Amino acid sequence: MIQRIQTIYLLLAFVTTGILPFIFPLWTLNNGENFYFMQSQLYVVLLGLSTTLSIISIISYKKRQTQFVLGRLNIILNLILLGLFVYRSLNLSGETVFVSEKGIGMFLPIVTIVLLVLANKAIKKDEDLVKSVDRLR
Repeated sequence: MIQRIQTIYLLLAFVTTGILPFIFPLWTLNNGENFYFMQSQLYVVLLGLSTTLSIISIISYKKRQTQFVLGRLNIILNLILLGLFVYRSLNLSGETVFVSEKGIGMFLPIVTIVLLVLANKAIKKDEDLVKSVDRLR
C-alpha cells in the first residue's frame, strides 16, 4: 500500500486538505484578524469531505477503479472549493471591511488538485500494467 506512489500523493493531498488549513489562514481581515476555514461552515464541510475522500482512497488501495473514481470526485470537489475562494476574493477585493489581504490558505486547493491528478495518473498506470499482465496469461 505505502510502497505505491499514488498512496504518497493521496497522503500529501490528505495533509493539504486536512492539516494545513488549520495552520494557514484563508485571508486576513482589515482589523488584523486571520480568517480560517473553521469560521465558515461551508468551507468546513467541503474540506472535511475532501479529506474523507482522500482517506477512503488511501484505504481502498486494492480497488484501483474505485480509487480512480474517488480521485476524480475529489478533484471536482476541490475545483468547487477553489471557485468559492476565487469568488469570495473577487467579490470582496480591495480594502473592504471583510478582506484586507489574501492568505496562502486560498491556494491549498490548487496544490491538492495537482497531487490528485498525479495520483490518478499513477493509478491509471497501475491499472494498465495489470491489464497487460492479464492479457499475457
